[in-house]
Amino acid sequence: MTTTILRISTVALVLAGFAAAQDHKLGYDTTPYYPGSKWRVHDSSRPRPGAVTPSTCNASSSKTPSDAEVLFDGHDLSKWVSLKNGVAGEPGWKLVEGKPGDGIMEVIPGKGDIYTKASFGDMQLHVEWASPSEVKGDSQNRGNSGIKISGLYEIQVLDSFDNLTYADGQAGAIYGQYPPLVNASCKPGEWQAYDIIFEAPKFQGTTVVKPAYATVIHNGIVVQNHEQILGTTKNANVGVYEPHPDKPIMLQNHNTPVRYRLVWVRRLQARPE
Repeated sequence: MTTTILRISTVALVLAGFAAAQDHKLGYDTTPYYPGSKWRVHDSSRPRPGAVTPSTCNASSSKTPSDAEVLFDGHDLSKWVSLKNGVAGEPGWKLVEGKPGDGIMEVIPGKGDIYTKASFGDMQLHVEWASPSEVKGDSQNRGNSGIKISGLYEIQVLDSFDNLTYADGQAGAIYGQYPPLVNASCKPGEWQAYDIIFEAPKFQGTTVVKPAYATVIHNGIVVQNHEQILGTTKNANVGVYEPHPDKPIMLQNHNTPVRYRLVWVRRLQARPE
C-alpha cells in the first residue's frame, strides 16, 4: 500500500510539473530568439515596462482631421467585412449605434476578425478602444484583441492595467517583438486611444529593400519610437517578411468583448522634392 501511494504521489508531482511548464501566462523559455536579439519571443524573463498614468483616459474625441478617411464613427460597419476562405461577408460584430463618437462596435466571441474594405500603405492610424469593465481572466485572456496592419503586423490590444503578462504581449507592444516603452494603460472599461504611424515595407521581388517601421502613441504617450518591425508578428515564433502589396487593416477577434469607438486613417504621401 505504501509503495502504491508513493508511486501515485510521484506521478502527481510529475504531472503537476508538466502542467506548470505549460503555463505561459508570464511567457516562454523555449521559443526561438530573433536574430541578433538576446530575448526569445515572449521571453518570460524580459523586463516588463513600468506603469505611467496617462491624462487622456476616457477622453471623447469625435472630431477627425479634414483629410482623414473615417473607418468607423459609431454609425455603421459599411467600411468593414469579414473574410472566410478569402470570401468577404458581413462583419459579425455587435453594433451599438450612436451619434458620431458615441456608437461602438464590440467583438462577439466566435464571430471572427474584421477587415477594412480598403487597403493601406504608409499611414497615420487612430483607434479608440476599451477593454471590458468587468475583469475576467488574466494575462492574455483579459481584454485581448489586436490591430493588425496589413493583416500581418500586430499592435497588441490588451487590458494591461494591473495585469501581469509577458512583456512583448501587453498593450502597446509590437506583438512578439517589442514591449512598449512604458505601460500607459487606462483602467478596465475606460476608453483608450492609439495613434500609429506606420511605414510600409518595400520589396523588390522577394527581397526586402526597406523594412516596416512603427511609432505608437498610447493615450498620448509614446510607447514605440520608430521601431523597425522584424517581419510578420506571430505567437510564440519568429516572423519573417512575406512580400505583399498594400493590404487591409484587421481588427482581431480574440474571443473577449473588446469595444471600438472611433477609427480613422490618413494616407501618408512622400514629401515633394
